[in-house]
Amino acid sequence: MKILARQLTIDLYNCNSKRLNDAEEIKSIIIKAIGENHILQSSNIADEHISIIGAFEQGHIAVHVYAELRYVAVDVFTCSEDTEPELLSKELRKFFQPDKIKSTFLKRGDFGLEREIKPKIKTRLAPLRKIHNTGAKVIKTLVRRGSDK
Repeated sequence: MKILARQLTIDLYNCNSKRLNDAEEIKSIIIKAIGENHILQSSNIADEHISIIGAFEQGHIAVHVYAELRYVAVDVFTCSEDTEPELLSKELRKFFQPDKIKSTFLKRGDFGLEREIKPKIKTRLAPLRKIHNTGAKVIKTLVRRGSDK
Protein backbone atom coordinates (compact mmCIF):
# COMPACT_ATOMS: atom_id res chain seq x y z
CA MET A 1 0.00 0.00 0.00
CA LYS A 2 1.53 3.31 -1.07
CA ILE A 3 0.64 6.26 1.15
CA LEU A 4 1.28 9.71 -0.23
CA ALA A 5 0.12 11.74 2.74
CA ARG A 6 -1.66 11.64 6.09
CA GLN A 7 -4.56 13.71 7.30
CA LEU A 8 -5.77 14.17 10.86
CA THR A 9 -9.00 15.84 11.90
CA ILE A 10 -9.56 16.64 15.56
CA ASP A 11 -12.72 17.78 17.32
CA LEU A 12 -12.11 19.20 20.81
CA TYR A 13 -15.26 19.50 22.93
CA ASN A 14 -15.84 21.47 26.16
CA CYS A 15 -12.47 23.20 26.03
CA ASN A 16 -11.11 25.44 28.77
CA SER A 17 -13.00 28.68 28.08
CA LYS A 18 -10.04 30.82 29.20
CA ARG A 19 -8.00 29.51 26.25
CA LEU A 20 -10.47 30.20 23.44
CA ASN A 21 -10.43 33.97 22.90
CA ASP A 22 -6.75 34.86 22.46
CA ALA A 23 -5.83 34.36 18.79
CA GLU A 24 -2.19 35.37 19.40
CA GLU A 25 -1.71 32.75 22.11
CA ILE A 26 -3.32 30.08 19.92
CA LYS A 27 -1.02 31.09 17.04
CA SER A 28 2.02 30.78 19.30
CA ILE A 29 1.02 27.21 20.25
CA ILE A 30 0.66 26.31 16.56
CA ILE A 31 4.03 27.88 15.74
CA LYS A 32 5.61 25.95 18.60
CA ALA A 33 4.20 22.71 17.16
CA ILE A 34 4.92 23.25 13.43
CA GLY A 35 8.17 25.19 13.73
CA GLU A 36 9.29 28.65 12.74
CA ASN A 37 9.31 28.10 8.96
CA HIS A 38 5.64 28.66 8.27
CA ILE A 39 3.04 30.93 6.77
CA LEU A 40 0.30 31.67 9.27
CA GLN A 41 -2.87 33.66 8.68
CA SER A 42 -5.61 34.28 11.20
CA SER A 43 -8.92 36.07 11.17
CA ASN A 44 -11.80 36.68 13.50
CA ILE A 45 -14.80 35.65 11.43
CA ALA A 46 -17.13 36.78 14.18
CA ASP A 47 -16.70 37.58 17.86
CA GLU A 48 -17.12 33.91 18.69
CA HIS A 49 -15.16 32.35 15.78
CA ILE A 50 -11.40 32.51 15.25
CA SER A 51 -9.90 30.87 12.16
CA ILE A 52 -6.16 30.19 11.86
CA ILE A 53 -4.64 28.71 8.71
CA GLY A 54 -0.99 27.68 8.50
CA ALA A 55 1.24 26.27 5.81
CA PHE A 56 4.51 24.59 6.64
CA GLU A 57 7.12 22.60 4.71
CA GLN A 58 5.41 19.23 5.12
CA GLY A 59 1.74 20.28 4.90
CA HIS A 60 -0.88 22.63 6.28
CA ILE A 61 -3.17 23.15 9.27
CA ALA A 62 -6.54 24.81 9.80
CA VAL A 63 -7.81 25.61 13.30
CA HIS A 64 -11.33 26.92 13.90
CA VAL A 65 -12.19 28.07 17.42
CA TYR A 66 -15.82 28.57 18.44
CA ALA A 67 -15.48 30.17 21.88
CA GLU A 68 -19.19 30.35 22.63
CA LEU A 69 -19.55 26.60 22.02
CA ARG A 70 -16.22 25.78 23.74
CA TYR A 71 -15.38 23.80 20.59
CA VAL A 72 -12.25 23.64 18.43
CA ALA A 73 -12.01 21.95 15.01
CA VAL A 74 -8.55 21.12 13.64
CA ASP A 75 -7.50 19.75 10.24
CA VAL A 76 -3.86 18.75 9.67
CA PHE A 77 -2.60 17.54 6.29
CA THR A 78 0.95 16.22 6.00
CA CYS A 79 2.62 15.60 2.65
CA SER A 80 4.37 12.36 3.52
CA GLU A 81 3.77 9.12 5.35
CA ASP A 82 6.65 9.78 7.76
CA THR A 83 5.34 12.96 9.37
CA GLU A 84 3.47 12.69 12.67
CA PRO A 85 0.46 15.00 12.97
CA GLU A 86 -0.29 13.33 16.33
CA LEU A 87 2.48 15.43 17.93
CA LEU A 88 0.60 18.58 16.97
CA SER A 89 -2.57 17.01 18.36
CA LYS A 90 -0.88 16.50 21.76
CA GLU A 91 0.18 20.16 21.92
CA LEU A 92 -3.32 21.37 21.10
CA ARG A 93 -4.90 18.99 23.65
CA LYS A 94 -2.55 20.29 26.37
CA PHE A 95 -3.39 23.88 25.47
CA PHE A 96 -7.18 23.69 25.05
CA GLN A 97 -7.78 21.08 27.82
CA PRO A 98 -10.95 19.53 26.30
CA ASP A 99 -13.27 17.10 28.09
CA LYS A 100 -13.76 15.03 24.94
CA ILE A 101 -11.68 14.52 21.81
CA LYS A 102 -12.58 12.85 18.54
CA SER A 103 -9.67 12.18 16.16
CA THR A 104 -9.93 10.79 12.64
CA PHE A 105 -6.84 9.62 10.75
CA LEU A 106 -6.84 9.27 6.98
CA LYS A 107 -4.08 7.81 4.86
CA ARG A 108 -4.13 9.62 1.53
CA GLY A 109 -2.93 8.10 -1.71
CA ASP A 110 -3.19 4.95 -3.78
CA PHE A 111 -4.78 2.21 -1.66
CA GLY A 112 -5.58 -0.37 -4.31
CA LEU A 113 -8.66 -2.08 -2.85
CA GLU A 114 -11.75 0.01 -2.09
CA ARG A 115 -12.40 -1.76 1.24
CA GLU A 116 -9.03 -0.52 2.56
CA ILE A 117 -10.12 3.12 2.36
CA LYS A 118 -11.47 3.48 5.89
CA PRO A 119 -10.62 6.25 8.35
CA LYS A 120 -9.36 5.32 11.79
CA ILE A 121 -11.45 7.10 14.43
CA LYS A 122 -10.54 7.52 18.11
CA THR A 123 -12.60 9.13 20.85
CA ARG A 124 -11.10 10.06 24.20
CA LEU A 125 -12.78 11.40 27.32
CA ALA A 126 -11.05 13.37 30.04
CA PRO A 127 -10.96 11.49 33.38
CA LEU A 128 -13.42 13.86 35.07
CA ARG A 129 -15.90 13.43 32.21
CA LYS A 130 -15.63 9.63 32.59
CA ILE A 131 -16.38 9.90 36.32
CA HIS A 132 -19.35 12.17 35.65
CA ASN A 133 -20.75 9.85 32.96
CA THR A 134 -20.33 6.76 35.17
CA GLY A 135 -22.01 8.50 38.11
CA ALA A 136 -24.93 9.52 35.90
CA LYS A 137 -25.36 5.93 34.70
CA VAL A 138 -25.33 4.59 38.27
CA ILE A 139 -27.93 7.12 39.40
CA LYS A 140 -30.11 6.35 36.38
CA THR A 141 -29.91 2.61 37.14
CA LEU A 142 -30.77 3.14 40.82
CA VAL A 143 -33.75 5.35 39.93
CA ARG A 144 -34.96 2.74 37.45
CA ARG A 145 -34.66 -0.03 40.06
CA GLY A 146 -36.49 2.12 42.65
CA SER A 147 -39.41 2.75 40.30
CA ASP A 148 -39.75 -0.99 39.54
CA LYS A 149 -40.65 -1.75 43.15
